[in-house]
Amino acid sequence: MNYTEVDFKFLPATDTNREIISALLSQMEFNSFTDTEQGIKAYIQEDLFNELDMNNVLSSTKSVFSEFDYSTSLIEDENWNANWERDFNPIEVTEDCFIRAPFHTSESKYKYELVIEPKMSFGTGHNSTTTLIMKLILDMDLHNKTVLDMGCGTGILAILSSLKGAKNILAIDIDEWAYKNTIENIGINNTKNILVKEGDVQLIKNERFDIILANINRNILLQDMDKYVQSLNSNGVLIMSGFYTQDFSDIKEKANQLNLKYEKHIEENNWVSVKLKNI
Repeated sequence: MNYTEVDFKFLPATDTNREIISALLSQMEFNSFTDTEQGIKAYIQEDLFNELDMNNVLSSTKSVFSEFDYSTSLIEDENWNANWERDFNPIEVTEDCFIRAPFHTSESKYKYELVIEPKMSFGTGHNSTTTLIMKLILDMDLHNKTVLDMGCGTGILAILSSLKGAKNILAIDIDEWAYKNTIENIGINNTKNILVKEGDVQLIKNERFDIILANINRNILLQDMDKYVQSLNSNGVLIMSGFYTQDFSDIKEKANQLNLKYEKHIEENNWVSVKLKNI
């Protein structure tokens, strides 16, 4: 499978502006991003790329930039990992948690070291939505808990849940690349208590969980929250991210309708992650 790489260059090239562009593109079929010194690179399956649609999605934001340009190139399947090795940097999530790729040096000082082979999957820790959920997980006791990682991407949240002592974990993603990548990363991290399925929220119809993690986007979260609650045990926890600060009121309103108790939320670069409890 070939991918189209879109290399965006803009000024000012701030983290916030990178997040805005990646968030808008993720509402299309773009599913992977890397930061560059001058902006970001975004990746989409070659047959799904529509330049006109992309420009329409981005049109409302271009006025905030003093300069904005992009170029496209074709990335053949076999060249993908070479591109990631060039652009992918390790990340310190907290003083206890570190994310690296297999080609980076191990850092023994961290309690939790996650090794992620990124490939074409979303969720490498470079996006605030991923690290926000990770920070909430790191503050929780997951010992012997059952966990769902909905929209698992690389499987990073499922893997951290396993390292934190969760008993059984189900990781689901609708994207075939993510499904295969999660299986690969489970093997790399030796987290064998994670089951991976390819599909959508319908796969959890008869399942029950103590903790549900959903890092998707605002529209899908609002659409599927009722199904999450139906699969959440009493006093279970729902943690979500993938939405902006200005969307938080819609998420809270839906949570109230579903009798979910607000526990806390954290923010970074205009992104929000919220922790809710099933009462």
